[in-house]
Amino acid sequence: MKKAFYLETFGCQMNVVDSERIVALLEQIGYSQVDAADKADLLLLNTCSIRDKAERKVYGHLGRFKPLKDQRPELIIGVGGCVAQQEGERMLDTVPYLDLVFGTHNVHRLPELVTQAEKHRSRGCATEFLGREERLGNFPQRSQLDSVTRFVTVMQGCDNFCSYCIVPYVRGREISRPSSEILAEIEALVAQGVREVTLLGQNVNSYGLKEDEISFAQLLKKMNDVEGLERIRFMTSHPKDMTDELIDCFGNLDKLCKQIHLPLQSGSDRVLKLMNRGYTAADYLQKVERLKAVCPEIRLSTDIIVGFPGETEADFLDTLEMVKTVKYADAFTFLFSSRTGTAASKLKDDQSSVQKQERFERLCALQNQNSEAVWQADQGKVLPVLVEGESKQGDGQIFGRTTWNRIVNFEGDKDLIGKTVSVKIAKVFRNSNLGELV
Repeated sequence: MKKAFYLETFGCQMNVVDSERIVALLEQIGYSQVDAADKADLLLLNTCSIRDKAERKVYGHLGRFKPLKDQRPELIIGVGGCVAQQEGERMLDTVPYLDLVFGTHNVHRLPELVTQAEKHRSRGCATEFLGREERLGNFPQRSQLDSVTRFVTVMQGCDNFCSYCIVPYVRGREISRPSSEILAEIEALVAQGVREVTLLGQNVNSYGLKEDEISFAQLLKKMNDVEGLERIRFMTSHPKDMTDELIDCFGNLDKLCKQIHLPLQSGSDRVLKLMNRGYTAADYLQKVERLKAVCPEIRLSTDIIVGFPGETEADFLDTLEMVKTVKYADAFTFLFSSRTGTAASKLKDDQSSVQKQERFERLCALQNQNSEAVWQADQGKVLPVLVEGESKQGDGQIFGRTTWNRIVNFEGDKDLIGKTVSVKIAKVFRNSNLGELV
């Protein structure tokens, strides 16, 4: 009888890509995916440790699995991803009913760990960091899926060591894939029917800098020549590594979507220095102005941290001023979360939780105004939309995205999936639009 597995994924797009690989690996050893934990023989969590809350959430989920393990001792429970990488053997000590732990460099070992748990009922842990060549040989490759849009990982790890960030400690140092391998994967995806590719990396702007490789801008230019590919996106960009050559791509490459995620984190030079971000507010703003000059239609999203240790009211007002100036289409705002092992965890923090929350709410109120103004301006416009699939709204609706990555739901036939169509924006909601096929 075929065995079943249940998988939950937390965190960033890198984890989504890793989960795609997990699915493919488990299918190779006779497992099929199910949508409920109580139907599975194997339960897996692919985890994120970027914030303390995310880590606690993982342990909470494991607690929910315990009754299932009590009822069926043969059930296998495993944890992968960044929390697994950070905690390692400690997770097995903390959760006695956990069977296996695999880190960010060891997804490829999952079949071995699962087979070991099946046959020997022994617990396994694989969280060692791999050497450069072995890592390059184990980059996640895309399995064949019926999808219009796909992620492609171009690099892994990070060398920046921002003082608040755990990523370099759980993902390792930065390495880039050969451009020939990336382009071959993209061409194969396009042959399968993929029309939009999003390139992924902790800092795609530094692609190839450590290797004898083409620049990230040159990689985008080669992608732009791939026949059948309609759209290109990428994330995430570090402002300090955004070159003029890359900025010019938004004015020169017709397939590059007119949208970029450019994390600010703070508008205060003093806080940016404490964060070890490597740029000033003026540096950041200069790059934004150049982006808007070469591509007037471009829209930006960003990340902002409120309540970084030592942040003053003046520092916070600098951040608000930057948000007013740039007018982001979207912003992902976070209250500072101290991560053990990072430089920021050692900084003195004399702000009260009430003060942090008050600033957070002020920032969100301002950003909500900006977002509403940006998206409401689209009402009545006719925009090209790449159709991705059937809408969750039902009622015969399909959905796609604009060049700005905005979801549009509208009535249409399923045979439009994979095509770019003209849609009039009839109504704008907080997180999506309602459209009419033109």
